[in-house]
Amino acid sequence: MRPKACIFDLDGVIVDTAKYHYLAWKRLAKELGFEFTEKDNERLKGVSRMASLEILLSVGGIQIDDASVKEQLADKKNTWYVEYISQMTKDEILPGVEDFLKMLKENGIKIAIGSASKNTMTILNRIGIKDMFDAIIDGTKITKAKPDPEVFLKAAQELNVRPEECCVFEDAVAGIEAAKAAGMKVIGVGDPSILKGADKVIQSFVGQGIELIEF
Repeated sequence: MRPKACIFDLDGVIVDTAKYHYLAWKRLAKELGFEFTEKDNERLKGVSRMASLEILLSVGGIQIDDASVKEQLADKKNTWYVEYISQMTKDEILPGVEDFLKMLKENGIKIAIGSASKNTMTILNRIGIKDMFDAIIDGTKITKAKPDPEVFLKAAQELNVRPEECCVFEDAVAGIEAAKAAGMKVIGVGDPSILKGADKVIQSFVGQGIELIEF
């Protein structure tokens, strides 16, 4: 079976914005008077912004009880992150992605973005591929985070295809769970030992053909 549509997560699948999150958290830690290492940063992967802040504060041995102060710190981090991604270029599209997207379109397969990021449009505009997508569902259009399937179900709805006619590309366990909950096929991008729930796993899009999405 070949799906009628493919839905792509953004961060870690189309581009890698993890480094910009790290730079922003590191900058916040420095302002608070301590060092935040790449090893510390590993603990933030797949964690919400406020939970990430709690981990960062614990690394620095800092106790903040005032919720509004925490909100200000998280907002400051996000402002810096947006500054960084606003400098992104087309060169930051991950290897093989653009060729793969073109190949899908040539084969009449609809493509969409399904991302929880509220900065999705900024990133897509910076890397110059926004117009390639038939639908873009991002953090401004959903209320529930992955592993809830809302983002993928909305993408299918906007593409006018049934969930079972979709294939999702994801780099995170929560995203794979969301795709499965939506009743979709899912291809993991990354480490097979972590992305065990996916139907298939690839390391990258380089050299991938249409047979990848045939099940």
